[in-house]
Amino acid sequence: MPEKIFKKAGQLKEGNYIIIEGEPCRIKAIEKSKPGKHGSAKVRITAFGVFDNQKRTFLGPVDADVEVPIIQRSNAQIVAIMGDTVQIMDLKTYDLFNTKKPPEAKGLKSGVEVEYMRYGDKIAIVRVKSE
Repeated sequence: MPEKIFKKAGQLKEGNYIIIEGEPCRIKAIEKSKPGKHGSAKVRITAFGVFDNQKRTFLGPVDADVEVPIIQRSNAQIVAIMGDTVQIMDLKTYDLFNTKKPPEAKGLKSGVEVEYMRYGDKIAIVRVKSE
C-alpha cells in the first residue's frame, strides 16, 4: 500500500500533491470561496495526474480531509531501452524498474543518469541529468 498522509483541503497550495480519484496529482490551481449564509467555505482544486497527465478536479469544503501522497524521488541509470519502455536501475538499492518512455525527454540511451518519481508501483522519469 503506497504511503499517504491526510491534510485539510484549505491548507494545500499550488505545486503540492493530492490524491484525486485514486491517482496522485500535482495541484495547478486553487480557488477558495467565502462562507455563505447557509454553508461553509468551499475549495476547488484543479490538478494534473503525475503519471497519466490527466486533468482532475476536487470540490469540497475547506476543512475536508484529503489524501496527500508521499512520492519518493530518486536517481537511476538507464539499463535498456525497448521500444517505448525504459528499464532503469536505482543507484542506491540497485532495484530494476520498467517505465514508459517520457515523450519530452531527449538524450535517452543506456548508461545515462535520470531522476525518477515513484508512488506505489507507478514510476515516471522526471528529467534526464546532464552528463
